[in-house]
Amino acid sequence: MIPRLDLRGLTKRYGATTALAGVDLTVHPGEVHALVGENGAGKSTLIKILAGVVAPDAGTMAIDGRPWAGADPAAARAAGIAVVHQELAIAPDLSVADNICLGRWPAASGWLRRGERDRIAAEALFRLGHDLPLHRRAGNLGPGERQLIEISRALLSAPRILILDEPTSSLTREDAERLLGTIRRLAREGVAVILISHYLEEVLDVADRWTVLRDGAAVARGATTDTDAATLVRHMVGRSVAEAYPRVPHTLGDPVLVLDRIQAAGRPAVSLTLRAGEILGIFGLVGAGRTETLRALFGLDPGGGSARLDGAAAPRRPAAWWRRACGLVSEDRKGEGLWLDRSIADNLTATRLGAYARGGWLSGGRQRTAAAGWIERLGVRCRDPRQPVGALSGGNQQKVAIGRLLHHGCRILLLDEPTRGVDIGAKAEIYRMIGEHAAAGGSTIVVSSYLPEILGLCDTAAALGRGGLSPVRPVAEWTETTLCAAALETAR
Repeated sequence: MIPRLDLRGLTKRYGATTALAGVDLTVHPGEVHALVGENGAGKSTLIKILAGVVAPDAGTMAIDGRPWAGADPAAARAAGIAVVHQELAIAPDLSVADNICLGRWPAASGWLRRGERDRIAAEALFRLGHDLPLHRRAGNLGPGERQLIEISRALLSAPRILILDEPTSSLTREDAERLLGTIRRLAREGVAVILISHYLEEVLDVADRWTVLRDGAAVARGATTDTDAATLVRHMVGRSVAEAYPRVPHTLGDPVLVLDRIQAAGRPAVSLTLRAGEILGIFGLVGAGRTETLRALFGLDPGGGSARLDGAAAPRRPAAWWRRACGLVSEDRKGEGLWLDRSIADNLTATRLGAYARGGWLSGGRQRTAAAGWIERLGVRCRDPRQPVGALSGGNQQKVAIGRLLHHGCRILLLDEPTRGVDIGAKAEIYRMIGEHAAAGGSTIVVSSYLPEILGLCDTAAALGRGGLSPVRPVAEWTETTLCAAALETAR
């Protein structure tokens, strides 16, 4: 069989850094090929080459046996390549329908045919099992819904080669299963699918073959029927990872935070008690209000209810929470969690700049020295504290985002999807950070749509649905099935 996509010796360098070192990759029609590896392994560079965004320094590419240069994005699209990047390209001020049909708006005599646009958009969403409001402003949607828009847009082009970069990272389990079903169907129709995912259970479930990239090189490949998650992890990190969820011993103490009917606009009221040293997980479906509840609690969005911190009323304003050593990490680290064009030092120390100022002047040297200590402690892979945080991999960016709270001295961490788009090695490091925080008496609320994370990391857990929050129970009393069932039950 002639390969749909055949790459030989693909090489790309950025100065002294080799992003790709002679990578070979073959993908056949009707095949789902998983490309896995840690952040920084070279996956993003390979995607950019296939998408025509950057040119390789060496190597050859062929589509259906014919040489292909991949000169620019338009040439890639003309060749039948569609890419859904992890960092979504959504026009926030346009509607859902306009975003799905972006660049392919049906028109007659220069006028947009709105009815045809809506029909096309609705059919694209239907393929994914969804019916988002077509005229709603895309910027008002959550990350999961925006991800569905991006995937629907890619499917409109009837691609021959579909590249999906972390397509389920913002989706609930139910939506992820729908998408995986769509991927299987596309493969049966002859589409060659390249799937990039840190969720190894998805890789083993839906992919036919796999290739592992490490440090820019393809270090292993094979059929998914002949491997398991432990083997993939060993190839990815170059060592055995004994524990995906490292447990740091800690004990639970007295209540420190009590929420009494905290309620975001149009969302259910949430009441719970968080104890010292506790890692409390909240699992829920898209639309249940997980993110909105945290934002209302922190004062980022309007909401009702009350909160008590250490027995005293807690003003619901972000500045007040920071003063009382409580910080939040947004699920949207690119959009609002980090200053991508500012340095690692600026991002780490942003909420405590006064510690490095004298006479009203900031000492950059003292700031960078402090940041260097945190970079080492957090295991952030970077050149130095001056490097823009936007140049880091997703996992290292997330370490910086959480590190800002630890640098601030926060006793309470509010973490919204703390490992979204993060590779398995960085996940383990982030889990260890959270465990060490608990061992020091700190408390954490983890909002996550990833069931293994809730059960593997947390001490206690609850399910949030449109009808409210289930009782908080020790994780030993939950399974993936019962926690998911509880989320569906509270959604009624």
